[in-house]
This record gives sequence, C-alpha cells and structure tokens, in this order.
Amino acid sequence: MSAREVRIELLSPAEIDAAMAERPVVYVPLGTYEFHGAHLPIGLDALSAHGICLAAAERDGGVVCPPLYYGTGGGHGAYPWTIMVEPEPILSLLRTTIAQLAKFGVRQVVLMSGHFPGEQIEMIQALAAEARAEGTVRVDALSVAMARLALAPDHAAIFETTLLGALRPELVHVERLPPLESAPAIDPNGNSMGPQRHEKSHPLYGIFGPDPRHYDPAAAQPLLKAMVDWVVGRVRDQTS
Repeated sequence: MSAREVRIELLSPAEIDAAMAERPVVYVPLGTYEFHGAHLPIGLDALSAHGICLAAAERDGGVVCPPLYYGTGGGHGAYPWTIMVEPEPILSLLRTTIAQLAKFGVRQVVLMSGHFPGEQIEMIQALAAEARAEGTVRVDALSVAMARLALAPDHAAIFETTLLGALRPELVHVERLPPLESAPAIDPNGNSMGPQRHEKSHPLYGIFGPDPRHYDPAAAQPLLKAMVDWVVGRVRDQTS
C-alpha cells in the first residue's frame, strides 16, 4: 500500500473529506462468487476489480469502497461454489450507494466490474445512464474486459490468471491444474472457448481462453500497469 490510505472503510470522516477536496472520485469495485478453475479463488472478479481500483486511486486520487462480491449473469451458474443473484438486489445497493455519495458531494463514481458477462455490464451501464439523466453525479461503468491490452479478456485463463498474479500472487496456484505434459488441452479446431471446456473431464474444466499453465509471472506487473493506465485515463477523460 502507498503512504496514503485510500480504502474508505479505514478512513475517518475528516480523512474522506480531505481526499474528496483533492479529488472527488469514489471507486466501487464489483465482482461475484464464481468458479475460476482449480487454480484460482472464487472471489477473483472482485479481488481483481478492488486491486485495480486501489492502484488507480493511489496514483490519481479518490477513495475506494470495499468490493461487492455479488454479481449477475454469465455461463457458470451451475459450477461449484458459484453464487449468482438477480440484478434487482444489486441495483438497489448500488443506487443507494450512488445517491448517498452524491449527497456527500462526490462528483464522480466509478463502477469497476471484474465480472463482465453481458448482464452485469448492461446493469451498470443502466445505472450510469440513470445518473446522467438525473444530473447529480457522474457515474462511469467500466469493466476489466473493456480495456484492449496485450492480453485479451478471458475466464480463468491467461488474462485473469496474470492479472491476479500481479495483485495477489499467493492466490495463483497453476500447479493445481493437471500437468501440461500428461494432460494437454484438446480443443476441437483449437477453440479454447468451446463447450468442451464445460466438461469435468477436460483438463481445463471451467477455464475459457489460452491455457493458464503457460502463465508467466514476469508478465503480471506490466499487465497491471497497462490496466491502471487505462482506468486512470478513462476517469480523467470524464473530469477534464
């Protein structure tokens, strides 16, 4: 962590006021409880979003709310230890949060989702549109999938493994996957996003994208830097 604390739950009212006087931006990280292969934690989406928001706030100002671990949508609802909910309770929590932050003088709320199926993105984009119509506070709906970086977004494959490797390397356990030498990924036509990955017999069960067993820890920090550069740039574009 930097010398300046940005986690809102650890700050006193006076400390939050000082941070808002300097940069009136509040980040709200979003994720879900979702299976991410045998090698990653089920909270990956929220962990990634929270880590990105912390790095952006430390660099550019603002404060960060605790991550919301409930999300909606996607094709992994039947997987082990996955908990998906309907949009309505999430919308209620976020609408209340946005309204209260606006009352406190916050000028910009950044919803950063590490969970990025269409249902989740549409939900936060609808909230941003509501805020624009009301004109009380700027709400930006971002997700890690919106950035176009060296690695393409995926589910529990190289991209998400590498990003979490930059933020919480102790939570990445590629060694828990079947050995590449004895259990290569057999994907028809080389399609790493195909339905065969839903089969429990597949060595990359529940993983969609390039084989994470090729994960290179040296690529982790450059990916995180590029992601934070993108987030800060987007936030700055809206406040300049």
